[in-house]
Amino acid sequence: MGDAHRIGVVGLGVISRAYLDTLVGHPAVRITAIADLDASRSAAVAAELSGVEALTVEELLSSPDVDTVLNLTVPAAHAEIALGAIGHGKHVYGEKPLAATLGDAQAVMEAAAKAGVGVGCAPDTVLGTGIQTARAAVQAGEIGRPLFATAVMITPGHERWHPHPDFYYTAGGGPLLDMGPYYLASLVHLLGPVRAVTGAASRLRAERVIGSGPRAGDRIPVEVDSHVSGVLEHVGGALTTITTSFDGVATTAAPIEVHGESGTLAVPDPNGFDGEVRLFALGDTQWRTLPPSAGYVAGARGVGLLDFVAADGQRAPRASGALALHVLETMTALLQSSAEGRRIELTTSAEPPVPVPLTPAVEW
Repeated sequence: MGDAHRIGVVGLGVISRAYLDTLVGHPAVRITAIADLDASRSAAVAAELSGVEALTVEELLSSPDVDTVLNLTVPAAHAEIALGAIGHGKHVYGEKPLAATLGDAQAVMEAAAKAGVGVGCAPDTVLGTGIQTARAAVQAGEIGRPLFATAVMITPGHERWHPHPDFYYTAGGGPLLDMGPYYLASLVHLLGPVRAVTGAASRLRAERVIGSGPRAGDRIPVEVDSHVSGVLEHVGGALTTITTSFDGVATTAAPIEVHGESGTLAVPDPNGFDGEVRLFALGDTQWRTLPPSAGYVAGARGVGLLDFVAADGQRAPRASGALALHVLETMTALLQSSAEGRRIELTTSAEPPVPVPLTPAVEW
């Protein structure tokens, strides 16, 4: 992908600030252009950043001064922007999910392969010391042969804090497509790809009330399932029971636990880069905290894009489109299984990416 890697950012919503904080000034990349449907927003952000031009979306996608498009639009627009970038010969790295539908995601991957460009996709939190240390412990045999896992994500809904939460409750949203990628990408790192799923889901509230910002008190319709649970059958034989919900107030459940023949591993929240990894070995009397042994130390949003650029065609990027496609099929299969009342076998697979060695922040 070259040494002086130029990034164009499309979409300047809430998440963009975290990316900009990581990428602006990093020696491996240079942000050259930004675009948003709200031209005043892109102009205001460009005014803060030296050497960055505010463009229309189409101008950015076709700009000769952009190597990779960082796609931070809402899920429903992910495929359109990705395909536009690919059509102009650009690499694409996007927020999760890869697209709002499996068909759109497959179209993105097929177009990229035909054009000879790369596709990367969040989440990159799984490259931090939390998930990577847990993965290293599993691979080192700390819990023996993994037998099963649990994954739990329960919140009362993002409308409580997000000023414009509508997209969380339309196609491409919901607790599974929004938060599931963190958990499922982690589970692929920990237990390998998924071969089949069985799901169940519900949508018991027809609308939500925005809790903050200029639209506080407004009611928005719920067009997707707000509670999704299911069982994942991993290729290696382990089973995962997963629950993702915008319908619960709180939980004491660990975000992820991996249970093996000789121990249990408590894995931190995959929505963060670090966190405490704890081991309870068979015969012990208490949990033991494992020191960080792998991962990007003090990781932040955008480290996956830096990894994507550093791969430079010499290896598969760790936050890859292939992994995102498998994660998306797993999620859409869970929803299909729920709707049809049957077990669904998957058509995609993705091997766990190359592990991240313990990498100090100054080195990434």
